[in-house]
Amino acid sequence: MVAAGRKRRSHAATAVVPPPPEQEPSPPQLTSLLALLASSVSLALRFASDRDLLLHPSQMLELDPLVLSAARAVSRLLAMLPLHLQTLTLTSISLSPPTPSPPLPSSWFLRLLSASHSLPDSAWRDAFRMSRPAFFQLLHSLALSDPAAAAASSSSSLALPPDHKLGAALFRLAHAAPARAVARRFGLPSPAVAASAFYEVCRAIADRLAVLLDLGAPDRIARAVPGFCALSLPNCCGALGYTSIGDAVIAQALVDAEGRFLDVSVGWDTAMAPAEILPRTKLYSSQSLVLANAPHGELIGGSVPRYFLGPACCPMLPWLVTPYNDMDAKNEMSKESIFNHVHSHGMRLVRNAFSHVRSRWRLLDECWKGECQEALPYVVIAGCLLHNFLIKCGEPAPEEVQEGAAAELFSDFEGEKDKEGERIRDVLAAHLSLVSRNR
Repeated sequence: MVAAGRKRRSHAATAVVPPPPEQEPSPPQLTSLLALLASSVSLALRFASDRDLLLHPSQMLELDPLVLSAARAVSRLLAMLPLHLQTLTLTSISLSPPTPSPPLPSSWFLRLLSASHSLPDSAWRDAFRMSRPAFFQLLHSLALSDPAAAAASSSSSLALPPDHKLGAALFRLAHAAPARAVARRFGLPSPAVAASAFYEVCRAIADRLAVLLDLGAPDRIARAVPGFCALSLPNCCGALGYTSIGDAVIAQALVDAEGRFLDVSVGWDTAMAPAEILPRTKLYSSQSLVLANAPHGELIGGSVPRYFLGPACCPMLPWLVTPYNDMDAKNEMSKESIFNHVHSHGMRLVRNAFSHVRSRWRLLDECWKGECQEALPYVVIAGCLLHNFLIKCGEPAPEEVQEGAAAELFSDFEGEKDKEGERIRDVLAAHLSLVSRNR
């Protein structure tokens, strides 16, 4: 009994022994740790500032908020300490030897301008989605007002150097960069100024480059015909397609065989079907003038006037040829299957054009809400005009193309079919079938 009692008391005594407490850092240790942390954050900020020309813009935009958040966290941590520990920490930081570095210009853009000739060609294209020569050619074409002119006039133009306005706008459009990050990169006074510069440049693009979207310009349609003839689509003048932008609006576009936009209509509600949108567009009301008085193509099965290719979600019209539906998919050598195959190649042109625009200008796929959504159509038009401008300059297409971005599925049109449109399609299908057999 006595032994058992001792055993129980011994067990109880062992159970109540607490673990040894962890030693809290002493004030000197705490100040040393904080000083080391603050110094590390300072060096990271300096690295981001000194080496930002060697980083891809996407890397900069990811690194900047992380380093700035760390700096703010250190500042908040210091503010939570007693005053005497704050003093000790700041004193410790001030006693650390400063890292010598050469003086730098005030903004990333100024450093890019001064170092452009020593940087690889890809640096400018990574930043603005175009080469340096194309950038300055665009700057000349837009004729943005300079600070002196803005100050002397009563216009609302910002008193910023034109190259800063254009660079800030293209940087934001290309990388979906927040206005705060744009202001910091270009040395602008505030995010509001960066946003104002962006919209001013978009307006200038829409005004000064509008001729690149003038469907009624002399020979614009005639120049599109040979490219489609090379695709075995005689007398075709363009391919019409649709896409949803930023899940906010639908865009309708007509492109030529080179992928240039011939006509763009943006701002349609996403609840609308393409068959509802088309009759409300300028293209619908002006196509008779654009295609009028043009020679017909004489094929074996009959004559074919000039026409546009259209998707299955649109109605068949005398000037808009859509693919066959409800046909036997197993018979690949039928004239309907052959026509649909060639038709799909033509429609790929408009899908690729949309994909190039969205891959080059990533801001378009951001979520647009409120007042910003009202400006989205103008930004889309600016992106399409820049697309045409860069093709004209011989700039390469984006290497990374968002294939699925413009592949939205719209329901097939199920209304009445136009007899003349069906006749034209049948003539084209018979022609393509004959061409296919002769090959």
